[in-house]
Amino acid sequence: MTRFLCTAALLLGLVGCSDPKFDDSTQVGPDPVLPAPKNYLFPPMHIAPGEGWGKGETPRVPAGLEIHALATGLAHPRFAYVLPNGDILAVQGDSPGTEPFVRFKQLVFKWVRGGADNAPGGPKAASRITLIRDANGDGKPELVTTLLDHLNSPFGVTWVDGNLYVANTDAVVAYPFTPGQTQITAPGRTLTDLPGPPIDHHWTKSLVASPDGTKLYATVGSNSNIVENGMEAEKNRASVWEIDRLTGAHRLFATGLRNPNSPSFYPGTNNLFVVVNERDELGSHLVPDYLTSVRDGAFYGWPFSYYGRHVDVRVPPMDRRPDLVAKAVVPDYALGSHVAALGLTFYSGSLLPAQYRGGAFIGEHGSWDRHSPSGYKVVFVPFANGRPSGKAQDVVTGFLDTARDRTHGRPVGVAVDRYGALLIADDVGNTLWRVTPAGWRPSGPAPAAPAAAPAQHP
Repeated sequence: MTRFLCTAALLLGLVGCSDPKFDDSTQVGPDPVLPAPKNYLFPPMHIAPGEGWGKGETPRVPAGLEIHALATGLAHPRFAYVLPNGDILAVQGDSPGTEPFVRFKQLVFKWVRGGADNAPGGPKAASRITLIRDANGDGKPELVTTLLDHLNSPFGVTWVDGNLYVANTDAVVAYPFTPGQTQITAPGRTLTDLPGPPIDHHWTKSLVASPDGTKLYATVGSNSNIVENGMEAEKNRASVWEIDRLTGAHRLFATGLRNPNSPSFYPGTNNLFVVVNERDELGSHLVPDYLTSVRDGAFYGWPFSYYGRHVDVRVPPMDRRPDLVAKAVVPDYALGSHVAALGLTFYSGSLLPAQYRGGAFIGEHGSWDRHSPSGYKVVFVPFANGRPSGKAQDVVTGFLDTARDRTHGRPVGVAVDRYGALLIADDVGNTLWRVTPAGWRPSGPAPAAPAAAPAQHP
């Protein structure tokens, strides 16, 4: 497949297919190496087709850990959330499909992508939330049932004070809900509208509640790669919104974040972090996706600059903002170029080895804008004093079969269950995976829900 695309591109005279040797590890950490940008009429594209998991196949984990499927046959699961009573919500989101494919590159990308996000014969993508109940923690759910169905491309959820808040692609909707319920029949109430169609380039909207439960923070991605749909289409996008939970009043909390996802508060603090997918089509090694804290009123560069004050000359001259470039914040921690980081959770449990405590698990969905793939795994970033510290470590791998250029699955959202096991939503494998210590089995009663449960985020 890759050879065919390279040949086709060369025949068109658009791009060569050499992939210069580059040490990808130099783009992981607080001070990534940034090569010179490249300009393409036709960028590198490589997407491994999705084929799902065969019988007995699972992702790989380090020695001392084991991984099992907690739930299978889900319809494109994108996000996982743990309720205070231990029930797990698997959010399945079907893309709204409203981005207009009017440019040549977009048409080619749609063709290249093909079935990369859906394994043949798997469930058709849906927009629903499935409730999974594993009351005794043995990894064999007593109940898997639909909590909510026929939603509008949901992604993020959070529960606060008797309400389940769902971030659809176009609005945050509140549903009356008490943990323990297995179905929601009451109609939802729109708390606040979010930027959505007719163009909805980055449609996933994440959600988290503030530690005191008074505010919600929603992420809204850009409507383009680099403002090719015009600046007006980017109004109130590429940002983190702060929403008053009672009134729905909202404001832009942080801006210049091309595609932020999975907002999460560092345990015991009011410090908000996100993972961000940066821009494409500047080369296989630009621009690194990243993990960063987000500060009230801060600007992080998009679209005018990347990784601080590196100017992106593709922005039309009439739209450039040197004043914003001058104050662009440098992200905290690079994760590598085009890894497509979508999931983030901090580990405050005690079940997994001590080396993971206080750090961040990140779900990397996997690249397309490279000759050689990157991402397709779950990594762990150590923290010290509430900040990223040290090299990222691979934790869950094996989603990508490089020898056969196929992908069994692609990790998205990550969460921690009430026992301290790591949960991973796999949207190509249609599975919710669970990672525990090898040989671990629960004994005694289930742990009590944490004190801050009403405002917790997985």
